[in-house]
Amino acid sequence: MHDQPDQLEPESLLREVSDLEGRIGELRQAAGVPEPDLRATLDAALVELELALTVLRTMGGEQSGESGGSAAAENERRVLRTVFQDAPVPLFLLDRTTNVRRVNRQAAELLGTSSGYVSGKQFTAFCDMATRAAVRSQLAAAIRTGRRRRVGVRFLGRDHPIDAVLTFARVWIRGEPDPMIVVAAGPTTTRADDGAGGAPASKGQAAGTGRARPADGGPNDDEAVATIVHRMDVLATASELLLDEPVFNETVAVRRCARLLAAELADWAFIDLTAPAGGNPSAAAQGGATRAGAAPALRRQVVMGPEDERSVEAARMLEEVDPAEDTLPHNVFVTRQSALRPHVENLDVLGMCPDGLPVCGKIGVTSVLSVPIEDGDRAIGTITLAASGEYGPFDLMDLGVVQRLGRYLALVIRAARLYRRRAEVADTLQAGLLPKSLPAIPGVSVAARYLTSTHGAEVGGDFYDVFRTENGWGLVLGDVCGKGEDAAAVTATARHCVRLASRWKARPADVLGIVNEALLDEDRFVTAVMASLTLETERIIVSLGTAGHPPAIIVRADGVIRSASRGGVPLGLFEDFEAGLDTIDLSVGDTLILHSDGVLEACDMTRQEFGQERLLEALAGHAGKPPEEMLAGVERALLDYCDSDLRDDVSMLALRVEPPTLD
Repeated sequence: MHDQPDQLEPESLLREVSDLEGRIGELRQAAGVPEPDLRATLDAALVELELALTVLRTMGGEQSGESGGSAAAENERRVLRTVFQDAPVPLFLLDRTTNVRRVNRQAAELLGTSSGYVSGKQFTAFCDMATRAAVRSQLAAAIRTGRRRRVGVRFLGRDHPIDAVLTFARVWIRGEPDPMIVVAAGPTTTRADDGAGGAPASKGQAAGTGRARPADGGPNDDEAVATIVHRMDVLATASELLLDEPVFNETVAVRRCARLLAAELADWAFIDLTAPAGGNPSAAAQGGATRAGAAPALRRQVVMGPEDERSVEAARMLEEVDPAEDTLPHNVFVTRQSALRPHVENLDVLGMCPDGLPVCGKIGVTSVLSVPIEDGDRAIGTITLAASGEYGPFDLMDLGVVQRLGRYLALVIRAARLYRRRAEVADTLQAGLLPKSLPAIPGVSVAARYLTSTHGAEVGGDFYDVFRTENGWGLVLGDVCGKGEDAAAVTATARHCVRLASRWKARPADVLGIVNEALLDEDRFVTAVMASLTLETERIIVSLGTAGHPPAIIVRADGVIRSASRGGVPLGLFEDFEAGLDTIDLSVGDTLILHSDGVLEACDMTRQEFGQERLLEALAGHAGKPPEEMLAGVERALLDYCDSDLRDDVSMLALRVEPPTLD
């Protein structure tokens, strides 16, 4: 080794200026990271000023050097290697670009890894985010000026952060075109925990659930077992959280998963997904059309991080930043290959923030892993975890846990999307079985309510209709046994048959008889109640026909409530059909109520049914209100009683005789 003059050639000058610009940018970023080391950053900024002055003084100079035989150079390298490896302190040999060329045994042990893993990586990748920029500046100063530099640093050790004082010394090695730097790590201490020494507790460890890391030195058997048990607990907890839903919900599952990971395995959790098959038109419009043959676009779904005010604001901003094509999450999604970056060298590996800062620099992360969310057939997204290195970088065990969790989440999302598609089909089908609007009947106000079951995603069997008859108007409300497409077909048959038959038959008994005959070949039966209305001045004559259905209810203008006659057998069971019949006169202010058995059979937590008496009480409490408000009152009472957990569809139809108008 020998000293080298400090003059610069023109090419070297341009390189120095370019490097200086990059380091100044990093110093600006370092001042903005969470918990910045402002003193170290200020010292580094002063060093950069000195360096700039030195560069200006040496402009136009000639670089001189010595040359020697190849044998002499090799001997010098051999001596250097021997001294380097046997030195009693941790040593790193860096090239001019601050890549690690070689480390001795003590340096590898300090970081808790192997010499081969450290070699070839950026030296600053092993430093925490708050000190990286300062370290870069001091390294540049040592390379340029040849003066020794000292700087404090926090290494990202395997198990916990390690505070150290570094000394940088420039050396020229015969045969190397550029100077190199020897870094010596002075007396080191592990970060104190409440003054007691040792490593801080891992995330969640105080509650017995965090990432188990050894206090110092290598992991012992108990700590290794604790680490494995904790990860098993995380997977078990994830299974409970993802499956603890009576109906799969994609949004709930994604947020629960991210919250668990951010609490137990990382500082930050990102989950990105593609749109469901068939696509979300709004998502496509926002993100632009996907190129033909290209992978579907990833959309950021949720970002979970620390709960301090700054982090919450950053998470809100990052939720609006979709993964770009050159980011780690996107590459993992396209290749379906998990990726582990224990020590982040490239700060834009997670992309850039809207303000131009790299995401890793913005949130101060130094270790990243990303896994695909795939259901066995295709990838539908990614899970990405990021950590500050406070409790050690991610390892293969962390990667394995998140990979398994990614498969769990994929299955839940696939089930949720399948359920949602079936629910959309059911809603569309159901809408076709009910009238889009109720017709206006002279002297009468009509209202209807329909509530779908909260269990399952199949089309229900309830139907209602209001239509013209041979001599006036008709109302019908029915319930087909069962659910699904087959039940929907029977529902459509029953509803339209009632309408058609009412065109030439006036009596409900005759109409229901025709419907019964039409349904005999079906494998499902139908219960129904039909009302035929004959309109007269200030009153309506109602002829009722019942086929195994709950009877109609009459709410008189004075608040008196009574039920019509029961009777009849369900439609579609027997050729010898006979309906239950009743005739009722409705005066001004009287209301006729038809309803399905879903109202009566709704249950509370103790499995007690809502029943006829509670229905009558709810109607009595709203007797003086318009039909729409009467049915709304029954709906509220019903949902409160069963805690919105409807086991069957609910349909209600109300007709009120209104006072005559002057028109």
